Amino acid sequence: MFNNSRYLTCGVDATIPLALQLFLWKCVDSLPAPKDHLQIFDLQPVGQMQNIIHRAEEPEYHKEYLFLSENPIAEKVYIMDDGDYATMMLASEY
Repeated sequence: MFNNSRYLTCGVDATIPLALQLFLWKCVDSLPAPKDHLQIFDLQPVGQMQNIIHRAEEPEYHKEYLFLSENPIAEKVYIMDDGDYATMMLASEY
C-alpha cells in the first residue's frame, strides 16, 4: 500500500507548502505494514509552531509532531490509496 503513483489535488498544491507535503508523505512511508488506506493529518498552528496529528483507524495509529514554522497552517489533509494510486487532498475536497 502507498507504493504506487502519487498525486495531489489543486487545493493541496495551493495551500500546503512543498516541504510539508514531503513530510506528510514521509510519515506514511515510515509506517510499518499493514497500513490503513486512509491516513489523516490534522494541521494546527501553535504560536510559531506547526502541530501535526497523524491518525489512522485500521490498524489504529496516532502520532503527534510539533516543529517551528514560518507560516503554520490549519487544515485537515487526507492521503488515500485506492490500489491504483495514492492521493493527497484537503478534507474539504473529499
